[in-house]
Parts: sequence; C-alpha cells; structure tokens
Amino acid sequence: MAKGLSKAKLGKYRRLLEKKRKALLKELDYLEGSSMNATITDSTGDISAYSYHMADQGTDAMEREKAFLFASREGRFLYHLNQALDRIGSGTYGRCEECGEFISEERLNAVPHARLCIACKMKDDERKSTKTT
Repeated sequence: MAKGLSKAKLGKYRRLLEKKRKALLKELDYLEGSSMNATITDSTGDISAYSYHMADQGTDAMEREKAFLFASREGRFLYHLNQALDRIGSGTYGRCEECGEFISEERLNAVPHARLCIACKMKDDERKSTKTT
C-alpha cells in the first residue's frame, strides 16, 4: 500500500490544480466574450440578416455550437478541478473514492484531479464501454 501525501506534496498539487483552474477560467471567459454570444448583426455589422449569405450564417452557427460544446466540456473539467481542491481541503485527496487505497503519485502527476486509482479507473472505463455496446 502506498503512503499518504505529505503536506508539501499536497501544497504542490493544490498549486497545480489552482493554476489549471485559473487558466481554465480565463479560457472560459474568452469563450463567453467570443462568438458564442454573437448575433448576425454583431458578426457582420449589418443590420439586415437578409444581405448576409446563408452559407456564412451556417458557418457562424456551427462556430457558435462548437464554442458552446467546448465551454460545456471545459465546465465539466472545472467541476473536477474544484472537486479535487475540495478533497485537499477535506483531507481525502489522493485516496481512491472506490476502493479507498492511495492513488499513485505517478497518476496524480498525470491527472491531478483523479478521484480513482488506476485499477478502479480501468474497471470504471470497462463498465462504461460495456454499457454503451
């Protein structure tokens, strides 16, 4: 069984998670101000939608949808980062939520917001893949 994390290592992971969170919030702020909220008038400067080519309207709609999907995915990532920071605060960070064993530092270095150890994550992925087939 692996040992728990020292206060110094917990501080390292807290700083890493906070850095990722700050960068993500900046990215989400950029997306919010970009084409996601733009209307036809905003993107063309034209007050009439009729003079705007239909192909351009389709492209703009597709870009807005892509930005929305990206923001949605990033929102889920932000949720996981916040949950990891909460686990640091509650003293449960670094423990697998499934089996209770310590998560390896190699895994935490690769995925600092991990909530499952490798073995439990593989079982979880396997369960999800058999569910969809």
